[in-house]
Amino acid sequence: MAALSLSLYRAAMTALQPFAPGLLRSRAAKGKEDPTRLQERLGHASVARPDGGLVWIHAVSVGESQAVLPLIERLAKARPDLSLLVTCGTVTAAALLARRLPPGAIHQYAPLDTPASARRFLDHWRPDLVVLVESEIWPNLILGAKQRGARLALISARITHKTASGWARMARGIRQVLAAFDLVLPQDELSAERLRYFDVETDGRLNLKLSGEPLPADPADLAAMKAAIGDRPVVLAASTHAGEEALIVTPMLTAIRSEAPAALLIIAPRHPERGPEVLAALGAGHGPVALRSRGDRITRQTAIYVADTLGEMGLFIRLANVVVMGGSFVPGVGGHNPMEPARLGAPVISGPQVFNAAEVYEAMVEGERGAMIVDSPKHLSMALAGLLGAPEAARRLGASGQAFAEAQSAQLDAAWTRLEALLP
Repeated sequence: MAALSLSLYRAAMTALQPFAPGLLRSRAAKGKEDPTRLQERLGHASVARPDGGLVWIHAVSVGESQAVLPLIERLAKARPDLSLLVTCGTVTAAALLARRLPPGAIHQYAPLDTPASARRFLDHWRPDLVVLVESEIWPNLILGAKQRGARLALISARITHKTASGWARMARGIRQVLAAFDLVLPQDELSAERLRYFDVETDGRLNLKLSGEPLPADPADLAAMKAAIGDRPVVLAASTHAGEEALIVTPMLTAIRSEAPAALLIIAPRHPERGPEVLAALGAGHGPVALRSRGDRITRQTAIYVADTLGEMGLFIRLANVVVMGGSFVPGVGGHNPMEPARLGAPVISGPQVFNAAEVYEAMVEGERGAMIVDSPKHLSMALAGLLGAPEAARRLGASGQAFAEAQSAQLDAAWTRLEALLP
């Protein structure tokens, strides 16, 4: 790397090695690591490697893990002779993968990129193909896999301005690492431009968060929830963040009282462990509130239902007449992917802060393809009232978003053809 060479990076990561166990234990004490599986983060496998070819897929957190699941499932069906190893870096992603991975797929936590951890991991698993999602660039793992004869793909690559600026300070080394990839599929043209600066030629695009499958839902749970809710309209505030519930709950309830007084408001916080905090933030005076994690039931009197469980967003979206996307009314989060409700035909209202999915929202809002953006909680109330007061118009908006989502599946088909050529 220019300012920081690969040899200096390796030296720095080598110096970190003796402190890694202590750092991991400290993170585990804060709930950021699984204390029973810290050895995996040091490259020690917890299960044996199966015989035959093996594909290693890495997605760091929940969003990336969820987005790559359709590709994992396609791999499992098309090549049952191959073993699939899926790694992630967060405990919430591990919980999601434990429920959603196809039978036979192996989950491990990704190792730290220290030379010793990377060597242990690669010597044990010996992957034939490595598939990294978004912008997971770990030089020791990538170059070590290449040296062992693996082929490498970087898919749904999302290279932000911040990422590219950081890479520019170590451009020579980054170019060497990126040259190890046999296939690079960026999410969008901006990411492609930034990759070209580092001499990466791209052919094709793939945004896994655009081209995924609808989120699943347990049929029995869905039937039970529908029976409990009856014919009441449902407004879902999805993936809300700290401080956001207090901002948007009153405007949403104002719209509900105006246009659909019987409606149920479901709040699904992005981090389910915040359930009690969300209850406290709501305060009193909104009517009866229920909390899913403690087993509260929905009754005809329930005004707000806090859905503080992991991996059930597909259930709540299927219940919703309108989805209000969280992470967009508070600074610093950047919004969340509107394609999840769009795939299930639910119209979306978002706040103004959507830089994490700006191109998706631009395409959906300008073409009236299932989403609208409002500037403030006051305008949220007006937009929500408009959709609740005109249910047929809301259904048309949701259907338009669903058609847009279905059209994105062609990207995944084209990417699959490219990736299939790299399989052992």
